[in-house]
Amino acid sequence: MFVIIGAVVVTVCVIGGFMMAGGNVVLLIQPAEFVVIGGAAIGSILISSPPALIKKLLASVPEAISPNHFTKKDFLDLLKSFNDLFLIAQRDGLLAIEPHVENPEESEILSKNKKFMANTVAINFFSDTMKVMLSGGVPPHELEGLIDNEIETYEKELHPIAASMAKVGDALPGLGIVAAVLGIIVTMASINDGAEAVGRHVAAALVGTFLGILLAYGFVNPLAQNLEHIAEDKVQFMNTIKSCIIGYAKGNPPIIAVELARRTIFSDERPTFSELEAHIRNKDK
Repeated sequence: MFVIIGAVVVTVCVIGGFMMAGGNVVLLIQPAEFVVIGGAAIGSILISSPPALIKKLLASVPEAISPNHFTKKDFLDLLKSFNDLFLIAQRDGLLAIEPHVENPEESEILSKNKKFMANTVAINFFSDTMKVMLSGGVPPHELEGLIDNEIETYEKELHPIAASMAKVGDALPGLGIVAAVLGIIVTMASINDGAEAVGRHVAAALVGTFLGILLAYGFVNPLAQNLEHIAEDKVQFMNTIKSCIIGYAKGNPPIIAVELARRTIFSDERPTFSELEAHIRNKDK
């Protein structure tokens, strides 16, 4: 939502300022400049990115426009689910939670956490790690190394999405210059058509430079930064799950395991100890 608001603010302020200075908005409508800059930008993505990355890029734009951030309530539900699950394991043994791990969508505990269940990466990460723990053959320090490797791989997988978007943004001013140079070529070819024709072609050429710079610093680069923040949130969410699992694997009681996980949550969304305790006990603070 804020991405749309920001885009509207950028557009209104730039166009509004141009009009306040006496500019004619019609002069900014230069389809040829849009084709050159937009087509070259899309082509550069196709050249530089494998198909899998292009799919992720396309999927990331709607995600940035309508981000599905984890709220404090989501984290409370997550930690409560883990606490309830580990209480069963503590009381009846690890094998008692095997059905919950094998089929999370059918688990009475995990299925209540809709946000968690909707996150395919997170649910697979949790289930696969718990299956390794249930096997009983991996000590906690090796399990932690195994988890770290998966999180590191996930982070490397997310990084090129924002990086590729940023590279396109960095290239847009140059593509705007390309469009402007092409416009000057057209201008020079029509030098005998009179001052009015030359002025019209020069204006069109300058629109190319304007458009490239505006798209780069007003839209694409900020969007790339937004995608980077989203990636950081996703990785940190995985670290929260990791801390809870490792905390329990090292022999801590469930309430301590979820407390270790609580402290990995960014401060904006981190519940207090009292809020977590009350939520686990199904009481309103």
